[in-house]
Amino acid sequence: MTTPIWNSNAVTIAARALPLLLALMPLAALAQQTVQVSPAATPAQAGIVDVTTLAPDIALDIRYAGTDNFTGRVVPGYEAPRCYLLQPVAQALARVQRGLRAQGYRLQVFDCYRPVHSVTSFVAWVHDAKDQVAKQRYYPNIDKSRLLDGYIAETSGHSRAATVDLGVLDCRKGPCVALDMGTGFDRFDVLAHTANPDISAAQKQNRQLLLEAMQAQGFANYPMEWWHYTFKPEPTPTTAYDFPVR
Repeated sequence: MTTPIWNSNAVTIAARALPLLLALMPLAALAQQTVQVSPAATPAQAGIVDVTTLAPDIALDIRYAGTDNFTGRVVPGYEAPRCYLLQPVAQALARVQRGLRAQGYRLQVFDCYRPVHSVTSFVAWVHDAKDQVAKQRYYPNIDKSRLLDGYIAETSGHSRAATVDLGVLDCRKGPCVALDMGTGFDRFDVLAHTANPDISAAQKQNRQLLLEAMQAQGFANYPMEWWHYTFKPEPTPTTAYDFPVR
């Protein structure tokens, strides 16, 4: 009987890649569906609500409404720093907030609903090779032209108002401070991958705190970004929205 010869390195690499492949399978399936842009011109028409009406103590740090983001400027479509989500998604996020608050923490939200034309502006920015104003802070180790390979999407779940980018504030000992997650928000780098083994034990624990809190209320993480979560099942998986955030 011949004993099979295993390549241990290949097995290890495959094992590490499996969670990412499994996470991307629903995205690939969704990409095959036709996503229509809703004619809704306001949040109310779309069944979308301001999250702070359900959880006023969520901290808003909406980066695309200001210049502290990877483009270095206010993103088209963001006229105010507000967090809009579909009603059931907002309700789930409010439950996450209540659970963390009981432990002395607070959610810090970076982005919620994102208009379709905002996503289009991101893709146009990627193709502008001369615009590298924020490279050192947000993507120092990757060529800008490669950002469409898993980091910036040509169609985004944020436009379906079921995806949120967020971190956690520690409010247990005086003023709230952001938990150290190993990288900042929108750091396009392997260190931002949720399960990256090269971050510290404390940083892993902080990511796990957010992961468990979000999963408990139906949110699934995107493995390449520790801050990125989508509510499952999505309420309107084939409908995107394009009214401005105002």
